[in-house]
Amino acid sequence: MAGRRRTPLLLLAALALTLALALAVSPETNRRTPKSTLVGGVLDADVNEEGVQQALNFALSEYNKASNDAYHSRAMRVVRARKQVVTGMNYYLEVEIGRTRCTKSQPNLDSCPFHDQPHLMRKTLCSFRIYTVPWLGKTSLVKSSCQDA
Repeated sequence: MAGRRRTPLLLLAALALTLALALAVSPETNRRTPKSTLVGGVLDADVNEEGVQQALNFALSEYNKASNDAYHSRAMRVVRARKQVVTGMNYYLEVEIGRTRCTKSQPNLDSCPFHDQPHLMRKTLCSFRIYTVPWLGKTSLVKSSCQDA
């Protein structure tokens, strides 16, 4: 009978320990430690990761399709990349985009140089949210906002 009384207390203690670890904050960085990341939380992502690159290429393709500019734009640098596991994957990208010398009708747009003439040069800072479900072959641009840099 004493064992039955201890079981709820042990479960409560285990739950308290789990919560304490989940909410642990590193004193050096004043941020949560990697081990304490919550499932479904937004994490920093490596820009070179295959999924991030695919999301970036998709976002830039959609950006160029929606643009009325005669010139193709491409990423100058990725300022920040984050990801979130959901029923698929959300990618949150902050990207500095530059106008190239190539028109949209030209091939091999990935290697086009950026404009260097001040009146043709254009830099834009964009935030994209891309949702992908790889096993269904589904990718969509959920949110996009850009401003001149």
